[in-house]
Amino acid sequence: MRLIFDERQLLHRPDSYFRQGAFVPHPEQPERAILLRDRLLRDGHLLTAPRDHGLAPVLAVHDADYVAFLQTAWSRWCAKFEGDRPAVPNYHTSRRRGRRPEGVVGQLGYHATDTSCPITAGTWEAIYWSAQSAIEGAERLLAGEPRVYSLCRPPGHHAYLDSSSGFCFLNNAAIAARHLQRRYVRVAILDIDTHAGQGTQDVFWEDGSLLCGSMHLHPADYPPYFAGYDDEVGAGPGDGASMNVTLSRGAEDSAILGALDKLIAEARRFEAEALVVSLGLDMAADDPLAEVAFSSEGFAKAAMRIASLALPTVLVQEGGYLGPSLAENAAVFLSAIEGA
Repeated sequence: MRLIFDERQLLHRPDSYFRQGAFVPHPEQPERAILLRDRLLRDGHLLTAPRDHGLAPVLAVHDADYVAFLQTAWSRWCAKFEGDRPAVPNYHTSRRRGRRPEGVVGQLGYHATDTSCPITAGTWEAIYWSAQSAIEGAERLLAGEPRVYSLCRPPGHHAYLDSSSGFCFLNNAAIAARHLQRRYVRVAILDIDTHAGQGTQDVFWEDGSLLCGSMHLHPADYPPYFAGYDDEVGAGPGDGASMNVTLSRGAEDSAILGALDKLIAEARRFEAEALVVSLGLDMAADDPLAEVAFSSEGFAKAAMRIASLALPTVLVQEGGYLGPSLAENAAVFLSAIEGA
């Protein structure tokens, strides 16, 4: 399978973030992508660098002011403050009556939902090429390839139209799905990360041409907390085009595969013409952030179920952190979906 990745995606190097009352080491590190890339290359997958498709596909999803903010935030931050400390918001708006401020400190809070997305010297370049990897994956499908793996790092499925969230800046899966609609009218996004793909859902909340299906740990006491509940189904023209299937803490293969079966059945009912998979490897039992216990065999079975849809498919990497089985689970998943 073709593997899309650009070395510049490694330039975002966050040290820490504020979580549960303390500064902790940031789990979204470049080493994640290096481990995945190197293992998949050993397995014979073809590494291809993405072409530069520009900002138009990004702006087809994201707010233009937000994208401009991401492009300039680091230089503006450095101009205001001496030193090279990361740009982290200390103000946030509820958006109920909030206005977009002019200064970089205020805009950091306006365009971020939490403290997990520090902006550093290489952040814009990394997230730009992460998005380009997703776009390249979609382009390869449009050119006739049956399936492609876009190694997107930083990840994207928590990012909203105009704000970062949960390690995510640009919503790679949403960008790829919208790009696929240049040819395919009905696109399904299946999110199998341990965290809800609430950003993707929010992007397409009122769009009935895309199915947003996500299975994840119940968010009542787990990130993203405020969205991803079973009764969220979309609104207006998108009513019924969002689907959330929640899992309990400690869920194992049978429960996780059962949740996936519901998403796959919905994709069939939706009559999807193409598929974007937000691939979260953080459901593994040994992942630092997971509270479910998916096995390598479970990942293989999930891949075969997804392959049974027989749709042009772009796999977009989401979560999956520095646990012992990270690279193995990626290899198993790609091998199984190719074999199927």
